[in-house]
Amino acid sequence: MPDAYAETSRTDLRRLVTDFTTERIVPYLEEWEERGQLPRELHREAAEIGLLGIGFPDSLGGSGGDLIDVVVMTEAMLEAGASGGVISALFTHGISLPHVIDEHDRRLLAGDVAGADHLAETIIRPTLAGEMICSLGVTEPDGGSDVARLRTKAERSGDEWSVTGAKTFITSGVRADRVVTAVRTPESGEGAAGITLMVLDPTSPGYAPPRALAKMGWWCSDTAELSFDAVPVSDRDVLGLGEGFGSLARHFVTERVSIAVTAYATAQRSLDLALSWARDRETFGRPLITRQTIRHTLVDMHRRTEVARTYTRTIAARHADGEQLAVEAALAKQTAVEAAEFVVDRAVQIHGGMGYMREMEIERHYRDVRVLGIGGGATEVMTDLVARLLGY
Repeated sequence: MPDAYAETSRTDLRRLVTDFTTERIVPYLEEWEERGQLPRELHREAAEIGLLGIGFPDSLGGSGGDLIDVVVMTEAMLEAGASGGVISALFTHGISLPHVIDEHDRRLLAGDVAGADHLAETIIRPTLAGEMICSLGVTEPDGGSDVARLRTKAERSGDEWSVTGAKTFITSGVRADRVVTAVRTPESGEGAAGITLMVLDPTSPGYAPPRALAKMGWWCSDTAELSFDAVPVSDRDVLGLGEGFGSLARHFVTERVSIAVTAYATAQRSLDLALSWARDRETFGRPLITRQTIRHTLVDMHRRTEVARTYTRTIAARHADGEQLAVEAALAKQTAVEAAEFVVDRAVQIHGGMGYMREMEIERHYRDVRVLGIGGGATEVMTDLVARLLGY
C-alpha cells in the first residue's frame, strides 16, 4: 500500500515547513515566549507561502489539501524546533474556521449567495490571508467539557441578537479579531439542542477588553478570559440556529487528531534532544549513552513515540478518506498524550540538572506537553466517551 505521508508533494511540504520554522520561528521563539504572544506578521508570512491555508479549500482562499497535509505540516514544524504554543496560536483558525465554512456552504446550497459571500469576505478569506485572527470560544468559567450546559446566552433584541456571558481559556482570545462563540439560544430548546455558534466582534459594544491568562506552558500562545454584556450580533453572523453542538461534535475528531499529532511530534523532538545530549554528555569519563539504563530508556521513548505516530497517522488517513472515527480519534489522543508525557519526562531526566534550566529547549516542552491531556477533551472525559460509544 502506498505511503500517503511519503508522497513527493508532502515531502516538499515537509521541507518547506522545516525551512520556514528554522528561519522564521526558532530564532525568535524565546522572545515571543517572554512577550506572551506571536506577532501578527508571522500569520501573514505563513499565509504568503501557503501554510496558513493548508486543509482549507482554495476556492475560499485556502491552499487545499487534507488532514494528512496538516499532519505533515505539524510534524515538521515541531520536529524542527517550534513549540506546542506556536502550533496553538498560529493555527487557532483550525478549530474555529471550519464552523464558519460549514455555514458558508449551507447558505450557498440554500441559495443565500449574499449571506455566504459575507462570511467568505469578512471572515474566511481575511483569516486565511493572515490578516485576521479567528478564535473559538466555548469553555466557560464554571464548565469545561460539558458543552451542552453552557450559560452564555443570546436573546433577540430588535432585529439582532444580544449576547451576555463569559468564556475562559480562549486560545488567541487576546489578539482575536473575531470569536466564533458558543451561546445558548432559548428558541432552539434545552441542552445540546439549544446551542448556537455566533461570530462576535471584539470591537462591539459590551465586549469587555480580554483578560490575558498566565499559564504553566504554551507561553507564546495568548489565552484569554472574555466577558460579554449585551454584545450585539446580526443574523448574518449566526452560524445556524441550534446547530452549534452538532457542529462542534462533528469537528472534534479533527481537533483531537491534531492534538495527538502535536503530542507525538513533541515526543519525537524531545527524544532527538535527549539522544543528542546523551551522546555529547560525559559522566565519569564516558559518554552518557554508554550506560545501559540510558540506552534502554531511549528505546522505550522511541517505542512509545513510534506507536503513537503510527496509530495517529492511520486514523488521520482514514478520516481524510471520509470515515467518522470518534472512538479512534479519542484513543489516538490518549495514546499520543501518554507517550509525550513519558518521553518528555524521561528527556528532562536524561538532561539532569540542565533539563530543569529555562535556557534548555527541553524545559519548555516539559511545561507545554502538560496541557495536551486537558485541551480538546480531558483524558478522563475521553475515556468515558469511548466507554459509552463502545457500549461498555
